[in-house]
Amino acid sequence: MWQNIFEGLMIPFAGTTLGSACVFFMKKELGRNTQRALSGFASGVMVAASIWSLIIPALELSADKGRLSFSAPVIGFWLGILFLLILDSVIPHLHLYAEEAEGVRSKAAKTTMMLLAVTLHNIPEGMAVGVIYAGLLSGGGKITAGDAFALALGIAIQNFPEGAIISMPLHSEGKSKIKSFAGGTLSGAVEPLGALLTVLALRLVVPAMPYFLSFAAGAMIYVVVEELIPEMSQGEHSNIGFVMFALGFTVMMALDVALG
Repeated sequence: MWQNIFEGLMIPFAGTTLGSACVFFMKKELGRNTQRALSGFASGVMVAASIWSLIIPALELSADKGRLSFSAPVIGFWLGILFLLILDSVIPHLHLYAEEAEGVRSKAAKTTMMLLAVTLHNIPEGMAVGVIYAGLLSGGGKITAGDAFALALGIAIQNFPEGAIISMPLHSEGKSKIKSFAGGTLSGAVEPLGALLTVLALRLVVPAMPYFLSFAAGAMIYVVVEELIPEMSQGEHSNIGFVMFALGFTVMMALDVALG
């Protein structure tokens, strides 16, 4: 069981690593429309994962509370939003296309600030995978191996373009391909680490599983609305971001239903 869980936790990281490897095969920087499309796809996957893999299981686990079954998911959802809001205000980072950094003032290089932005983005994804695998390990039948694998695979799919979005700009700004690949890969390292820590805290997580599932959902929705949707909508009018959002949403929904 633990070997399967470890492999599941590493699936999203593999997606980031493979995406970062694009820097070795692509000569030009990703075009604006391509980056918007990738941001849209990642947004769709994260929204669908938040609903089908996190919010719905949280509601099912709270069903014994009757009409108040919504309370734990609502509280957890808002705690996740507040958690990311605090991190967003404290950690210095620079979003794609942004001219000014966010968070506390820092003299860090632009590339470092971009890596911090993606790392901040990856924290809720790692937590989401960790929580659902912790639920699988706890038993009870509410979360199946298929549910956990579907979420891990969905996050890995949307991590692939994220890895490319980081490594390609780093290379275009003068970093070597090796350093650009390492930077893109490193940005995703927080995911398996956060997921593993969540699973190891199993005894604390299981009694409050609805809160933790919805906490991860709230944090992921914060990232989508605050970061990814603005990125996919910047510049001249285009429907590519929305079309790819819809594609990512349906892909993740199909994965969860088919594998769950």
